[in-house]
Amino acid sequence: MSINGTQIVVTRAKEQAGEFSERLRAEGAEVIECPTISIRPPESYAALDQALLRLSDYDWAIFTSANGVKAFFKRLEAQGEDISALANLKFCAIGPATAKALGDRGFDADMVPKKFQAEGILEAWRGISLRGLRILLPRATVAREVLPDELRKAGARVDVVPAYRTVPSGEEETVREHILSGAIDVVTFTSPSTVENFCGMFSEVERSRFDGLFDIAVIGPITRDRAESFGLKVAIEADPFTIPALTNAIVQHFTAA
Repeated sequence: MSINGTQIVVTRAKEQAGEFSERLRAEGAEVIECPTISIRPPESYAALDQALLRLSDYDWAIFTSANGVKAFFKRLEAQGEDISALANLKFCAIGPATAKALGDRGFDADMVPKKFQAEGILEAWRGISLRGLRILLPRATVAREVLPDELRKAGARVDVVPAYRTVPSGEEETVREHILSGAIDVVTFTSPSTVENFCGMFSEVERSRFDGLFDIAVIGPITRDRAESFGLKVAIEADPFTIPALTNAIVQHFTAA
């Protein structure tokens, strides 16, 4: 069985869905974009603005998503801060997409861990003394605490500042019945928040029908864990945790079927 004609739902934010949708269409899939999240500014810029005023105080900035990079630089420009303040700052990007977002701004990532999640960053720093290291972590308002917690335990001084937030998009209702009809082959999730907001579209009884109705594809273990916490059975998982790898995993799943 090939991927030609396969009905695949992409739940990424509208601003991010393009690359994934294009890759799937290039493989022959019929893509239905159902953005379950939307990227918005944080409720307050106070913490980020304070950090931007003293960028020279930091040794490292860690970005855990391309969204964090975009939000950080957008606010930097809006505040009229001198980009030269970043000259002595080292950058850690959680994966290639985040590193590319940095590169698009003219900065190279000094560290990209082999495993594209918080644990990968911690592993990359294993054996290196972090005591007294000053780290800035601009990220989503709601995120896992494992990274800042473990860095602090290792002696680093970490400032976690909200740079953006994800909220339900409000557009997903248009495809809800299509999903329940059994016409969909795959629903894809690229973050825990896409899982949460997708599942929020359906009652518990409706979610109990998902098994066998369509396959679920996730970008990595953190998203898989969130899906499983809602009782969803994951059939496809990317390795490494990237959009190209997720596309390949979907293709391989149907090619092997």
